[in-house]
Amino acid sequence: MRWWSVANFVSNAGTWMQLTVQNLLVLQITGSAAATGLSMSVQAAPALFVSLLGGTAVDRWPRKLTAAVSQALLGGVALVTAVLVAVDRLDMTSLLALAAVTGLIATVDGPACALLGNDLVPVEDVPSAIGVGALVHNAGRLVGTALAGVTVGFLGTAAAYGANALSFLFVASVIPFLRPARGATAVRPAPASGAPRPGLGVREGLVFFARRPRLVALAGITGISAVFGRNYGLTLAVLVTGPLAGGAGSFGTVSTVLAAGGIVGAVLGARLRRPSVRLVGCLAAAGGLLQVAAGLSPSLAVLLVLVLPMAVVESVSDTAGTAVLQTDPPARLRGRVLGVWSSIGTVWSLGGPPALGLLMELAGARGALVLGGLIVSGTIAAGHLARTRRTTDTPVLLPTLDGDVADRGALSTAA
Repeated sequence: MRWWSVANFVSNAGTWMQLTVQNLLVLQITGSAAATGLSMSVQAAPALFVSLLGGTAVDRWPRKLTAAVSQALLGGVALVTAVLVAVDRLDMTSLLALAAVTGLIATVDGPACALLGNDLVPVEDVPSAIGVGALVHNAGRLVGTALAGVTVGFLGTAAAYGANALSFLFVASVIPFLRPARGATAVRPAPASGAPRPGLGVREGLVFFARRPRLVALAGITGISAVFGRNYGLTLAVLVTGPLAGGAGSFGTVSTVLAAGGIVGAVLGARLRRPSVRLVGCLAAAGGLLQVAAGLSPSLAVLLVLVLPMAVVESVSDTAGTAVLQTDPPARLRGRVLGVWSSIGTVWSLGGPPALGLLMELAGARGALVLGGLIVSGTIAAGHLARTRRTTDTPVLLPTLDGDVADRGALSTAA
């Protein structure tokens, strides 16, 4: 697990280094902000349409081999991009094609690497392992973003892509030496000769997800939070530079505090032993209320005080939700469930920013934060009350003396 964490830190740093310079590269090629958004959408699009197949592949193929091959392929795409940039042969068409290929490979790589990390620890330590992964992700983001400017300044844009390629290859070289914890990986019975392998279709994952109320509730909580909250890179940027009259430096300070809060939250999330959907909902509702307070902040100093707990709550909530998502399904279905989740998450990521942008146009930065936070908290509270009422109204059947069952309410009335 230590080796896996080191490898993921290196990979995350390389990925964020590339992401930081990619938008600048598109702007340099096209001079169009719309083209920048298009490149991001093209890379995300495969997750919307192919994630179910990617999750099925993860359930069907050996996990270590799948993760190693996908990491090597991602490294190869980054290396090709680096070469094209170095020889000044990268145009918008080839960049979009490479982005689409990257997104396609990621539909297999994402669930394969996530589940491989869980296999390295005993079952009871999976929530902690997910928290460690969140900590590594946030640390890699900080380091990668910082290194991007230095790398481009001294070595050029191609070097950032080259560094990312090496980071992927480093992960691929580590994977063969990882040893799963005893009992962590479910052993699938081998099918009879010539018989199809049972239970490995896309439909089974969809049906399981749709019929699992706690996963549907988790999707609802995460979706409402993703659309009306959390997009702090957009809402807080407008709040700081607009009503609070700050500049780019002030927003940089806010971003740093957000990142620090994410790391603190990941550490706290790693200590969770039994995360639940109820915990995710409570944290999301608390984050919505903090967002309301942030929207009403009279000064940058007050906002900074609120931003830290906002980031901590978001990080712990994400860790708890990911732990539920990756441990609730049976082992044979986890890849497909993650595939369903990836498709749903892509809808949120593509539709959330435009919806939030429209809300900001209508209500302003403060109004968007306040209304968004109230929608998040109010929706979660209403859902909890509805579930509580439904549970209370459900008749409980009790055995009678003659072996039949009776409604508890009827027995009370008779008594």
